[in-house]
Amino acid sequence: MCHCDSVEQTAFTLWRPEDKYHPTPLRPGSSEIYRADILETIEVKIKELNEELRAVSLDIHAHPELGFEEFHAHDVYTEFMAHHGFEVTKHFHLPTAWQATFTRGVGGRTVGVNSEMDALPGIGHACGHNLIGISGVAVACAIKAALEKHDISGKIILLGTPGMASSAFTHPTNLLKSESTAEEGGRGKVKLLDCGAYEEMDVCLMCHPSPGPIGSISITSCLALKQIVVEYKGRNAHASLSPWQGRNALDAAVLAYNNISALRQQLKPTHRVHGVFEGKNWAPNIIPDNSKFSCLIRAPTREEMEETAKRVIPCFKAAALATGCEVTITFPGAVYDLRQNKALGDNVANIFLNKYGSIDYEYVISSASTDFGNVTYALPSLHPGFAIPTEVNGGSHTPAFAKAAATIEAHNACLDMSKALAATGVRVLADDEFFAKVQKTFKEDEVLRGPL
Repeated sequence: MCHCDSVEQTAFTLWRPEDKYHPTPLRPGSSEIYRADILETIEVKIKELNEELRAVSLDIHAHPELGFEEFHAHDVYTEFMAHHGFEVTKHFHLPTAWQATFTRGVGGRTVGVNSEMDALPGIGHACGHNLIGISGVAVACAIKAALEKHDISGKIILLGTPGMASSAFTHPTNLLKSESTAEEGGRGKVKLLDCGAYEEMDVCLMCHPSPGPIGSISITSCLALKQIVVEYKGRNAHASLSPWQGRNALDAAVLAYNNISALRQQLKPTHRVHGVFEGKNWAPNIIPDNSKFSCLIRAPTREEMEETAKRVIPCFKAAALATGCEVTITFPGAVYDLRQNKALGDNVANIFLNKYGSIDYEYVISSASTDFGNVTYALPSLHPGFAIPTEVNGGSHTPAFAKAAATIEAHNACLDMSKALAATGVRVLADDEFFAKVQKTFKEDEVLRGPL
């Protein structure tokens, strides 16, 4: 979505473990980078922190924790940030969330950064959040070093956010748990947004690893997602002796599933509707009196997602009507598409093309969903992806990707991404003209997408 006007498109050859990390900048030696001296300070600081960051990444990777249960990660990160001169608030609004801040001077702007922490059930850090976590730390520490050395006023807010990886949005069976459980609904950033954790920020930055061409980053959007939970209530009866006395809630769920399958033929290829159903105390000789259907609807934008949801709802109601069951439909929550800020994205892309590698438009999370999308609706934000080496069929949310997230190549790629983000964050604080452009592009996009 956000890229320099003259960016060269890379070939879609995925980075494999046997390939050595040798990113080739497409514009080496260019003088277009804003304040090369600031970028040099950032590079020196991140190099200085390299071994510490690697140790933290491997520690988090070796201790995977589900969303809203990241207590080990909480303690590791807060201790690290306090040691490096940040004011730390533990258990910030949520039990495992945290905030680390640093302020220099008076009256400057505020740059926000996010560090995700959670892992996936059974397969650990197969979403690479150990890398996202250390990237946020690296960005915040590098910006701090630049403010101090170059006499720039501003504030840094680094949020440790219970993330999306193990939320209900990626594991539909979690939708069937009680509303009070941590996994139900997920959306840690949405919860923090609702609590006002982002209000002071002028911009917010983060990144995410994924498969992709070697030495590349990507600044694409993702799919908006709506969560629907449907409950059917029927009536038990003996399945052989007197089936006519029953109202089959299982049939209702099956019909709803088939209705959606038929509807897909008339949906755009970019839209997704998928889900599972189950029930309690089912037996083959009893007409089931209950079922629950957990459904996720995705589309390229929030507006399209809502329009598709309007077409899916009748699928559930029709199934209830056909089976004589009662139906209850609830909407636990939604996450939005990424509205990548063009000015921020152009700056990151320019730095990367000059210094570290290339830009890709195919991979990362363009067909997935993230709660950071809601943040991009609220304030100017950027969420680029960066490629790490992956095995064939070893993309995100696989055991092979968890293995890839611990490699030194993935670590180095993460730090290159962090350098470009940190330099962009400093520019937000130091360059009034650039910040005005950031605000302008955000307002222009707001007209297109509508306010939060």
